[in-house]
Amino acid sequence: MFNRSKKDKPIYGIVGLGRFGTALALELAESGAELLVLDKNEEKVREMREITENAVVIHSLDKKSLAETGIQNCDVAVVCIGEQIDTSILTTLHLVALGIPTVIAKATSAEHGEILAKLGAEVVYPERDMALRLANRLETTRVLDFIQLSESINISKLIVPDKFVGKTILELDIRARFGLNVIAVESGGKVTDNIRPDYCFQPNDVMIVSGSRDALLRLNEWDEND
Repeated sequence: MFNRSKKDKPIYGIVGLGRFGTALALELAESGAELLVLDKNEEKVREMREITENAVVIHSLDKKSLAETGIQNCDVAVVCIGEQIDTSILTTLHLVALGIPTVIAKATSAEHGEILAKLGAEVVYPERDMALRLANRLETTRVLDFIQLSESINISKLIVPDKFVGKTILELDIRARFGLNVIAVESGGKVTDNIRPDYCFQPNDVMIVSGSRDALLRLNEWDEND
């Protein structure tokens, strides 16, 4: 049975080693996190033993079998099962019942997500979120990265428009004009997160802004047409 060995860092349990689960496990391992990974596929589990000694083959995802792995000792459990919706729902139910503080579950549809949320899980939509990020990068040519925090709030990293160069944030009136808040600027390889209204944009600056997707599109339209 898995027992936590580190008390100062969150311990993560991952159920399902498909593309999403495997990528998540690799990223967490890269950051130095302690992991417990579970899957019925022996080959996938064997591969995961290269990054964590806590990789377990599990043939049944009933509550008793899950408890026997020790996953209830994790701080966060992530259900990375998408295609088998019934299995995803039941596994999420069992993990919540085991008292894991945070259960995160992958959903493949809005209806699937609604059920998972009602069970007490935080819901993620990996395919939808990736598509959204790609769409925003395609629609707004200057966007380098895009993170959706909610339906109305996004964090975007974008190249400063040429028409911003030589002008201050106050002069451009970015908040009133576009509905965007500048929260940081990267200039000359240095990131500054305490941006004053009199900051004057320089060539090749990159700014990190918060605001709605529509606000970002307004900025892009202005940049292309004004």
